[in-house]
Amino acid sequence: QVQLVESGGGLVQAGGSLRLSCAASGGTFRQYALAWFRQAPRKEREFVAGINWSDDRTYYADSVKGRFTISRENAKNTVYLQMNSLKPEDTAVYFCAAKKYGLGKNPVYDYDYWGQGTQVTVSS
Repeated sequence: QVQLVESGGGLVQAGGSLRLSCAASGGTFRQYALAWFRQAPRKEREFVAGINWSDDRTYYADSVKGRFTISRENAKNTVYLQMNSLKPEDTAVYFCAAKKYGLGKNPVYDYDYWGQGTQVTVSS
């Protein structure tokens, strides 16, 4: 059983930056593809960014490409999401997800484990 715990969310002004972290425990971290999703009020959960388990290839939603960067640090069992040039429409609860031996981008229903989420609020 893998546990995922997100941190780093908060309130930031438009144009600002935040770095989210997701710490994993209970499994062999390097065997997992990892992804960030987000869910705004009254909207479906959507893919933001992901990273492969095998070759660290990364994937991004078009809405965040060029502004967000996903990375992983296997020695610390942690995946990060660096978010720059934040916009009010980035406001959402951000979730970390893991899939064993997966690609960095999978359907939302295809992940094995999820964190509890961290709130990101971007003010205009």
